[in-house]
Amino acid sequence: MTFQDIFQSSFLSRVSSVSPLDMGLALGLAFLLGLFIFLIYKKSYSGVMYSPSFGVTLIALALITTLLILAVSSNVVLSLGMVGALSIVRFRTAIKEPMDIAFLFWSIAVGIVLAAGLLFLAVLGSAFVGLVLWWFARRRGGESPYILVLHCADAQTEDAAKALVDSAVKKWNLKSKSVTPGQIELNYEVRLRAGDAAFVNTLGELDGVTNVVLVSYNGDYMG
Repeated sequence: MTFQDIFQSSFLSRVSSVSPLDMGLALGLAFLLGLFIFLIYKKSYSGVMYSPSFGVTLIALALITTLLILAVSSNVVLSLGMVGALSIVRFRTAIKEPMDIAFLFWSIAVGIVLAAGLLFLAVLGSAFVGLVLWWFARRRGGESPYILVLHCADAQTEDAAKALVDSAVKKWNLKSKSVTPGQIELNYEVRLRAGDAAFVNTLGELDGVTNVVLVSYNGDYMG
């Protein structure tokens, strides 16, 4: 092998297989669309604890997927090797919110479509998906569910608390009731009226009520 053969190797010949213009355009659009997905995720989030790091992950996924598909599309042999490499990857992070799966898949799909050169499909498709999710989030705006936990001393206190809850909230549903000597624990799913939680203070002042807790949750109640 001569010195000239090194610079004529197949490895160096693949350096220009993806032009800088194509790469810059694809990655730039991937970043913008990833940022758009992040904003829609932030506006439509319905869980208890919002995680900014997950939003950044959506942007990173769009960029990484675009980069990966650009490399795969330029070489058939590389694409086969990539499939084998990715098959051994295991992701063990639990997805707690069902909608998070949709956003993850959305980011990956944007990267794939952009790298395939379907720019209008990626932009217009993302705009449509974002509008749909934003519309559903707006419709759900005043219907955020809460869990109300009550500790009552006796049945009379339970009836008084139930009457107060019925008059103060928009909608309520008994999820569980636990009875121990000297204490009754009630768990209600409630829908507030315009976010008004002042009735919790009144509940806490009732005779026989020892503890009141109001917690926002995402509607996935187990039990």
